[in-house]
Parts: sequence; structure tokens; C-alpha cells
Amino acid sequence: MAVEKIRLQKFLSQCSVTSRRKAEELIEQGKVKVNGRKAMLGDKVDPVHDKVLVCGKPVTNSNKNLMYVMLHKPRGFVTTLSDEQGRRCVADLVADAGVRLFPVGRLDRNSEGLLFMTNDGEFANMLTHPSRHVSKVYRVTVKGKPTDEQLFRMSEGMKLEEFTTQPCDISVLERHEDRTVLRFVLYEGKNREIRKLCEAVGLTVMRLKRVEMAGIKLGMLPQGRWRELNEKEVKKLMSVSVSKEFKNND
Repeated sequence: MAVEKIRLQKFLSQCSVTSRRKAEELIEQGKVKVNGRKAMLGDKVDPVHDKVLVCGKPVTNSNKNLMYVMLHKPRGFVTTLSDEQGRRCVADLVADAGVRLFPVGRLDRNSEGLLFMTNDGEFANMLTHPSRHVSKVYRVTVKGKPTDEQLFRMSEGMKLEEFTTQPCDISVLERHEDRTVLRFVLYEGKNREIRKLCEAVGLTVMRLKRVEMAGIKLGMLPQGRWRELNEKEVKKLMSVSVSKEFKNND
């Protein structure tokens, strides 16, 4: 019986190479080959017989232990597995996990807080796909005292140079003479969205920390440390992802 072929990016995520979205980037960059030929987006592979290479290394769909962890990312680390500029990567912080983990989504270098990491590509894809609208909560410290108008403009959604943001929830947590602490709740994952929103209304971000995602809180986990998600937390995340997937099946 012939083995059913599957999309290349799905195969790569099933093999814990990376998420589907990142796999598409690798394919577009020409870093993936199938049977000696440079792969193209839309290619399908036979997971049993085809020979797949990523950056020259063979990929196999072997049995694996799936792992889901929460990392408290410190500032100064980039959300990648390696960096050509020699910057510190989040992969270094989970090197003792015993398996190769990759980040779910991103936090920019100057941001900190909750970051999920896993070797389950399908799980990562479900949590980060734009159609899922997974909630992400941030504690953001800005200089000075933002006005009600500034907060309203950001919360309503704005047309920026790079993209248009969706409405978000913003509330004031603390007011000080020289700074204000805000709570942002986003339902999309555009690159550096909060920093760009603040910049657009004349606010300077002093500190940005993600404290919650999909109802899972960072809690008291120390900076630079990680822990495995418990069974209840994993089920909650999968429940959020699956419910969104079937509501808006792509």
C-alpha cells in the first residue's frame, strides 16, 4: 500500500524540526532539500521513503517524547535556536532539557517574560496561527503619564507604517511621578506590536514583560529558569488551540 504524502512543512513540524510557519520560512530560504532537490512551498513528501535535509542535516520521523515547557526569558536573549551575530539565544537556557526545544512564537530581544518552548510542531503551529486569536497579557512600563486619549488610540487599533493593529485591552496598573505601568491584552502576534503602538502615540517603553498567555500565568518562575508544563496546563492550551482550529478551520 502506498504511503500518503503530506505537505513538507507539516512533515517538518511532526518531526520536531520547527513549527509550520518557521518551516515555510526555511523552505523559502532554500534551506530544505527533498531527495537532493531544493524544496518549494507546496511540495509534498512521502514520510517513509523520501530523504529530507534541513541545512544539510537529515530529518527523520522517529518516535519522540513530546515536551512542553515554560521559560522566563530575560532581556538580552533573542528568540531563536542560534544567531549568526553571536547573540545569546533562548535555546541556551533550555539546553539541559534533554531534548531539542524550539520557541512558540517570539519575544523581542529587549522584552522579557513568559515564553513556551516545545518539540511538538503541531502544538506550536496551533498556538501561534493568526486565526487562533490566543490572548497574551503584558505588563508594560512607559515613561511619564499617558493621557486617556493616547490609551484610547492604542486600544482602538491603529494603522501603522508596517501593519494595522486590531483592538486590544489596555488598563492602568500603577501611576508614578516619572512612569506608568500598563496592562496590555493582545489577541494577535504582530512583531513588536506594543512598542510600535507606544511609539506611534509618543510613549517610550521602559520595560515590557509578558506575564500570561492563553490563561497560563508566568507566576513566580525566576528569570532564566524553565519548568515543564503540567498535564492540566497542556490540556488547557490544547483545548484553546483545538477549539479555535475547528471554529476557523484552514
